[in-house]
Amino acid sequence: MITLRGEDVVITMSPEMEELFTVHVQIKDTIPLDNQHGESVVLITFGGHVTGAMFEGIVLEGGVDTQIIGKDGLSHSLSARYMLKGQDYTGQQCEIYIENNGYIGKPQASRLFCTSPRIITNSQALGHLNVEALIGEGYPAPDGVDIKIFRVRA
Repeated sequence: MITLRGEDVVITMSPEMEELFTVHVQIKDTIPLDNQHGESVVLITFGGHVTGAMFEGIVLEGGVDTQIIGKDGLSHSLSARYMLKGQDYTGQQCEIYIENNGYIGKPQASRLFCTSPRIITNSQALGHLNVEALIGEGYPAPDGVDIKIFRVRA
């Protein structure tokens, strides 16, 4: 925070983001563990498909999102793991593994949550995503949620 002439001025930097692709999640099943004495857990299995300029494909069987909800109902974390299969922007067949961790807080505009995705891919063209800073944003969709994956540019 910078103080200027007795007034507090907050400087924030908004990173430039490039959208890579959108995962269109279709929820299949929810498995709850309700706990009135502490945190509760819900496992959400899902499938879906992916669209975008960098990659298009499907979500393979086995995608799961583990959400931990605090007893207070306010703290709410998510950790999703899933595999995509399709083709990169060069037309090459490839797979992408995504580990997506974040917190669900107060929605901002139509965005439900923000995450920090980690990607591992066997695509030569997308190999740089294995080490890049990424941001995920979740938006409501008719069958589940759309997760937009962005690359952060300095």
